[in-house]
Amino acid sequence: MADNRALAKDLIQIEIAFAQPHTATIKSFAIQSGATVQDALTLAAHTVEFAKIPIMNSAVGIYGKRVHVNQLLRNGDRLEIYRSLSVDPKIARRARVKQPSA
Repeated sequence: MADNRALAKDLIQIEIAFAQPHTATIKSFAIQSGATVQDALTLAAHTVEFAKIPIMNSAVGIYGKRVHVNQLLRNGDRLEIYRSLSVDPKIARRARVKQPSA
């Protein structure tokens, strides 16, 4: 029993989130203290929820701030997986400006 408490003490709780236009996938994980973003992404890639998401080549952040995959995680972090842009924002804005107003 003491070994289980010691093991649990070395775990931190994190969330991994991926948002799409109409849905969001958010899952909680218990991961070893001292784990990096890369460790968490590897763990998530093996779950049903994140299996079809191109995790390993995506930009990532913690609470909206981009981080490198070598970043250490802390208890309570929400790791966000960012989608690539489908359209360059500058091009999209130019297209909207050219449209006649209603």
